[in-house]
Amino acid sequence: MSATDVAFAGSIPAIYEQYLGSLLFQPFAEDLAARLKDVAPGRILETAAGTGIVTRALVKTLPPKVEIVATDLNQAMLDLAQTKLQAPNVTWRQADAQAIPFEDNSFDAVVCQFGAMFFPDKQAAFREARRVLKPGGRFLFNVWDSLEKNQLSKIVSDQAVEMFPDDPPRFFERMPFGYFEEDRIVEDLKRAGFEYVHIEAIDKVTSAPTARDIAMGLTQGTPLRGELEARAPGRLDEITETMTQALVKQFGDGSIENRMRALVVTTHR
Repeated sequence: MSATDVAFAGSIPAIYEQYLGSLLFQPFAEDLAARLKDVAPGRILETAAGTGIVTRALVKTLPPKVEIVATDLNQAMLDLAQTKLQAPNVTWRQADAQAIPFEDNSFDAVVCQFGAMFFPDKQAAFREARRVLKPGGRFLFNVWDSLEKNQLSKIVSDQAVEMFPDDPPRFFERMPFGYFEEDRIVEDLKRAGFEYVHIEAIDKVTSAPTARDIAMGLTQGTPLRGELEARAPGRLDEITETMTQALVKQFGDGSIENRMRALVVTTHR
C-alpha cells in the first residue's frame, strides 16, 4: 500500500461524488441503512464516510432521534459531504478508523461502506470498532467482491494494465477489490475479538448515461488517478478517452448497465 492508495483529495472527491455516487455506492448505502433501521433511539458511528453517501441514507431511513457521527481519514471528503447534508443529528469529524477518538462502549452500531479494504491494519480497525461498541452492539460493513464480479471496474483496470504493461497500475486489484476472501475477513474479525460473523453476497444493478461518465469516475475520481499520472504526466484526459473507448467497444455509446456484487458483513460485540 502506498500513500496515494488512501488519498482522496484535490478534485477527486467532487468527481467521485458526481460520477460514482449513484453508479457504485448509492444502492449499497441504502442496503446498509435499511439493516440499521432498528437502531432507534441510539448512536451510530460511521467510519470511512467519504462524501456522506451512507450518512445521507441513514438520515433518510432512521428517525431524527438517532445520533450519527460520520468520520473519515480524508478531510477533503468530509468537506464535500457537509455541503450535501446538514442535519442536527449528524456530527462530522476527521478520524482514523484504526485509532477512533471516542470512548469505550459509546455506540450502538458502527457502520462502514467500502472502507475496510483501505485500512492498512484491518485487525486494528476492527478492534477499535469493537472497543467503541456497547455490549451487544453491531458492527456492519461491506466490501466489494472480486474484480471479476464487478465488470465495469474490471474493464477499466484491464485497460490500465494494457496501457502500461511494463509497470501496470494495480490499484483496483490491490485496494477496492482486494479484500473479498471470506475466510480472511472472518479470521481478521475473530482476531479482533468478534465471535459470530455473518457474510452475505449482495448484487445490485445501476446504469450510467454514457461510457465517458464511467471512465471519468473510475479514472479521475479514485486513487487510480495517481498511478496513471505518475506513469503518464499530463496525459490524464487522453487516458480517460482511451478508457471511454474501451467501454464503448464493449457496451456501445448509450446508457450502460452496471452489474455489481459486494459482501455485507455483520457481527456483534
